[in-house]
Amino acid sequence: MGEARDRFPLFPLGMVLLPSEMVRLHIFEERYKLMIGECLDGGGEFGIVWLADDRLHDIGCTARVSEVLERFDDGRMNILVAGGRPFRLLRRIDDLPYPAGDVELLDLDDEPAEPGLTAEARERYADLVERVTDERPELDSLADLDAFAMAGTIEFKPAEKQRLLELASEGERLRMVADLFATTLRRLDESERSAEVAKSNGHIRR
Repeated sequence: MGEARDRFPLFPLGMVLLPSEMVRLHIFEERYKLMIGECLDGGGEFGIVWLADDRLHDIGCTARVSEVLERFDDGRMNILVAGGRPFRLLRRIDDLPYPAGDVELLDLDDEPAEPGLTAEARERYADLVERVTDERPELDSLADLDAFAMAGTIEFKPAEKQRLLELASEGERLRMVADLFATTLRRLDESERSAEVAKSNGHIRR
């Protein structure tokens, strides 16, 4: 069993947070103003869980406020949060002024993945970054990035990120992100090809 945290503050959202990912949040509801205020005062964490089709998923990710970007007179905040560790929601708690639950922090698999799989994932990640930014990162600069760290910089669908968050081993996660990077590159190719067809009035230049 992993570390248990009782009465852990929860933030159900229509998004999925990954470990090491950085996201901006706008805090405007009174209950979440209170929750984030308590986390800021005590230096504590809260959990982001994906709420989709009125279903709250069991696996979420801890989050810590990295920076308060802006405060408003009515208590609203723009904050930057960093993803921490995956957790499993064991039980909902309903007697607090904001959502909470008893959770179990999930241990990340420390077993190193196959070198070939790691290299493939980082190569495809570099391909995608180069495609989007026109600058290819040096592979040495990617040496410390695991699957979560790479995926956290790319915009994927929540369902894909949730599936990644729930995978138990780094090998499985690297295999999944390598496939996601390759699929994203193919989609970019198809999008550019469609744009070229539209510009040329339906005739493809060869």
